[in-house]
Amino acid sequence: MFDTMTLTKIGAGLFGAWLILLLGKWGAEELYHAEAHGEQSYVIEVAGAEEAEPEEEIDVMALMAEADISKGEGVFRKCSACHKVDGTDGVGPHLNGVVGRDVASVDGFGYSGALTSLEGDWTEEALFGFLLNPKGYAPGTTMGFAGLKKPADKVNVIAYLQSLN
Repeated sequence: MFDTMTLTKIGAGLFGAWLILLLGKWGAEELYHAEAHGEQSYVIEVAGAEEAEPEEEIDVMALMAEADISKGEGVFRKCSACHKVDGTDGVGPHLNGVVGRDVASVDGFGYSGALTSLEGDWTEEALFGFLLNPKGYAPGTTMGFAGLKKPADKVNVIAYLQSLN
């Protein structure tokens, strides 16, 4: 069934295909050098394009005055998969007493370097910014949550956490 010539043909076919793949890769690398273009390869300028307007500043304290603790408790269910409010740590640190507490200050919890490098307290404004985009606020954080997009949801959660102090 299989003789030496058949095995030689199969081997030559496999090595030939591998050689063609390597030559194609080499040719593509010679034609296009990604590292020469930096992070952004091409910039396409559009005639008449206006600059983006700066985002409107949000007055967190004014929103906090209208916050609803019961709605915040409902929104907190998204957080409760990782965070607890009974003083015990889960995947994330416990959040009772978080408003006004130093950043990365729960004893015994292993914070990521991104949070330990932050200084200050978890004020309402700091929590508002963190809850909007955790990875943008503290690049390198291990928190996998994408964030809360609605300002009302953020202030309601902050008010709920503040009520636990």
